[in-house]
Amino acid sequence: MSSTSDGPTREQALAQAEKALAREEALAYRAQNKVDRAKARTLTNMFWALLACFIVVAFLMIVTWRPKEEKVREVEYTAQLADARKVASWIRGPEPMPAGWKATSVEFRAPQQSPISWHLGIVTDQLKYVGLEQSNVTSKGFPADKLGRTADDGTSTVNGVVWQRKTLTDREGEQALLLVGSGVTTIVTGNAGYQALETFAATLK
Repeated sequence: MSSTSDGPTREQALAQAEKALAREEALAYRAQNKVDRAKARTLTNMFWALLACFIVVAFLMIVTWRPKEEKVREVEYTAQLADARKVASWIRGPEPMPAGWKATSVEFRAPQQSPISWHLGIVTDQLKYVGLEQSNVTSKGFPADKLGRTADDGTSTVNGVVWQRKTLTDREGEQALLLVGSGVTTIVTGNAGYQALETFAATLK
């Protein structure tokens, strides 16, 4: 005698379960792949957006950037020069000041007793320093006080007058022109180079 069953066999049930599991895994894979692709697109878009912003900012910086100009505080010196000459006629100043050069400091000292001293500090059009120092002290003490240690460096002839060239050994890159005569010591010093010092010395009247 044989028996029959209306339900699926054990083998069929297992086969259906495996198919259902395979479908679920395929759906899960597709869903995860879709999420990963969306993330990848989002990251790519973010990268390009940031790159575009960076390019725009860099372009604006290049277009709008300007070098910061160093401000020079200019002082008026001609009135004090005129007053100083009333006390000491030997005092000299630039007439005229070289184009683009600006006086930045001025000082006249006339104590009851000697020595008298005159100072004029200047910034050139190349933003280099030139200083004028004068006194009725003709000894070596005045140049030593203003320049420190120096070394002889030849001579410069300015308007037919011979000046002594000095290299300032305690100040890198600075030189000076020294003129001693007629009871007056005149020094033109700075870091602008001998040519600029000579140009300034030529304006002294």
